Amino acid sequence: MSLLLPVLFAFAVGLTACGLTGSVMELAAGRRLAFAEPYVSPAYILRSLVATACAGPFMLANDALDARREGRISTLMLVSCGCTVIAWALALGIVLIAIASWGIGSPGALQLLVETLARYLP
Repeated sequence: MSLLLPVLFAFAVGLTACGLTGSVMELAAGRRLAFAEPYVSPAYILRSLVATACAGPFMLANDALDARREGRISTLMLVSCGCTVIAWALALGIVLIAIASWGIGSPGALQLLVETLARYLP
């Protein structure tokens, strides 16, 4: 169980950051979050990249649910998008923990990052 706790913590951090960022973006723009204007724009590449990196799982979930309701994707594709959202939120959490730990000079985040990647990558 103790090996699972850092992974669950990283997932919770990523999911929380994604939800907060996505909700703030929705409130500011007054539109549902998606991979479309005004959130993702070829005119503002850097802003779009940051928005997608932080709120991407929320965007993907919204777009996948909309596509499923309209019949554009199958249930299997919806499940695949859900798995991608989970992996993306975990990766976002690991990166955010690493950034926060480097900011305070703690080597713990780097160790968490290496252990997690070693566990899931061949």
